[in-house]
Amino acid sequence: QVQLVESGGGLVQPGGSLRLSCVASGRIFSSYAAGWYRQAPGKQREVVATVTSDGSTNYAASVKGRFTISRDNAKNTVYLQMNSLEPEDTAVYYCNALVLLTLYWGQGTQVTVSS
Repeated sequence: QVQLVESGGGLVQPGGSLRLSCVASGRIFSSYAAGWYRQAPGKQREVVATVTSDGSTNYAASVKGRFTISRDNAKNTVYLQMNSLEPEDTAVYYCNALVLLTLYWGQGTQVTVSS
């Protein structure tokens, strides 16, 4: 079993920055693929950014150039650095991890971008 815990969300003004963290614990034996997703009120969950076990990254078009996904394998932690935040980025952000062919999700962290 794997547990994922997100942190770092909060209220920020437009143009501001936040860094989200996702710490994995449990039966983590090696590097794993992970991703950040978000779900705004009344909308479906959408992918924001992903990182493979070897570090390759992909981003949604709406966040490319503003968000950066990274990982620290020694800490079993995946980060999402979010810059130039916009009100449209307001959502609950979830991380996931694919470990031994099983997909795990965290509980989510709220990000609100508002003046």
